[in-house]
Amino acid sequence: MAADAMEAAGPQVWDDMTVEVALSVMAAARSGHLVVCDEDGQCTGMVTHARLTDVCDGLGFTNRVRLRDIVGDDESFATPLTTIADAERTMRHRRLGALPVVDEHGNALGVLALSH
Repeated sequence: MAADAMEAAGPQVWDDMTVEVALSVMAAARSGHLVVCDEDGQCTGMVTHARLTDVCDGLGFTNRVRLRDIVGDDESFATPLTTIADAERTMRHRRLGALPVVDEHGNALGVLALSH
């Protein structure tokens, strides 16, 4: 089960944070990802360093781009009861290196990293 294999959620940030500030937070935390939460504290997704860098390098990037602008509505999540096999299948299908684990209220509990 996901609950047995997850790591700590790591840094959690608000979705109104700009991409540039998120990169700074990520660097300071020495983390490869940030869990993104809405104003209610519910997990809306996760961003990686690679994703943030791609956004910054993209045409039309401005310093006003917020995390909520790049975290899609179709973000995948696992629950503590998700099997490892199902989580890995989701991560491979969606090409994700990690998957947030959330409780029934959408609060981030941890992160599952894809095993190689």
